[in-house]
Amino acid sequence: MNSAGDSNAFIPDTNTPTQKRANIEFNPGSIISDPGARILIDEYDVNIRDQVRRAYIAKGPFRPVDHKFPKNGDSRTFQANWFGEFDWLEYSIHKDAAFCMWCYLFNPKRADNSGKNAFTTTGFKKWKKALNKFRSHIGLVGSSHNEATRRYRAFKNQKQSISHVFSAQGHEIEVDYRRRLTAVLTVIRLLLRQGFGFRGHDESSDSLNKGNFLEILEWHCENNVGVGKASRSNAPGNCQLTSPKVQKELVRACASETRSLIFADIGNSFFTLMVSESRDISLKEQMAGVLRYVNKHGEVIERLLPTFIYTVLKFFVG
Repeated sequence: MNSAGDSNAFIPDTNTPTQKRANIEFNPGSIISDPGARILIDEYDVNIRDQVRRAYIAKGPFRPVDHKFPKNGDSRTFQANWFGEFDWLEYSIHKDAAFCMWCYLFNPKRADNSGKNAFTTTGFKKWKKALNKFRSHIGLVGSSHNEATRRYRAFKNQKQSISHVFSAQGHEIEVDYRRRLTAVLTVIRLLLRQGFGFRGHDESSDSLNKGNFLEILEWHCENNVGVGKASRSNAPGNCQLTSPKVQKELVRACASETRSLIFADIGNSFFTLMVSESRDISLKEQMAGVLRYVNKHGEVIERLLPTFIYTVLKFFVG
């Protein structure tokens, strides 16, 4: 609900170039809240008219409840409690008049509208007859106001329905992604625990043996309906989580978690670090280390840390 504090509540100079371009250019932040100061919806270009409607619906009716309503010639004023009875009702500070937001946004072009545009153009200000006039404006079931109300609700619900669809689809996509990621991590943890290789020499779709990772993942998908529906050809082409790059990233993530658990298990206990260095078949120097410590239960634990030796030294020695 809007309040009287809106900076755009009063009418701008309609002769300025900016105002003349209002029918072809639209910025949601520039809409005029005061119903007596804004331009008619039909003056906007037809291609942006729905954008204008969405912006006004998001703002809601202009209701300056803290405004000091002036007295008219009958010493009567607009009453703020009328807002609670009529959800469509707006008040213009600029014109000291009442307007109908639904009719402003969706007023149907009908013959019975003749003489009934006070709530969309000039505004109504005869406060002595206000309640009767408000109810008369609503009219019977087939009145112009009720037709505008139906159009307003249909327009608003249409947007909500689309948002609901995207929200539901987004949730389903997230669930499938989690299933796919969990399956891939399960296979990776198995291969790491057993010390098996991942890649195969031929990982093409028609290969008889694609390597340990892809073959075990395929078996997992065949034996788990939920995983199968979220993986392989059912997954987006750019999010199957089976590429060598993704495999390496997940292996590094597992290694990082394992290292953190080892360090947490050591805590403040004493430990021994045994380091060995040798050349591999390519004559490249390789260094590995074994971390030996007594855990909190008095058990002697040995952990092989082939690539984390510098991390260990930095963590414990500084």
